[in-house]
Amino acid sequence: MSDLKKAVSNRIMELCKEKNMTIGLLATSAGVNPSTIYVLIDPTKKTVGLKTVKIICDGFGITLGEFFNAKVFDELEQEMK
Repeated sequence: MSDLKKAVSNRIMELCKEKNMTIGLLATSAGVNPSTIYVLIDPTKKTVGLKTVKIICDGFGITLGEFFNAKVFDELEQEMK
């Protein structure tokens, strides 16, 4: 799993815990199938689509800025140097 993929997965799980939401409840709130969220947190899947992250943010009732404003993203190494 890439560092970015792991960070997105960790952030989703952190927000679920913070907002006391299950994956199923988040999926319902975001208007997506639970499998969409499981793809984001599944370590065997390689990519993370920003559009999907935006839909998940809508389900949490937060902005993309709020989603990415987390220490887990600040600690990622730069991909390009």
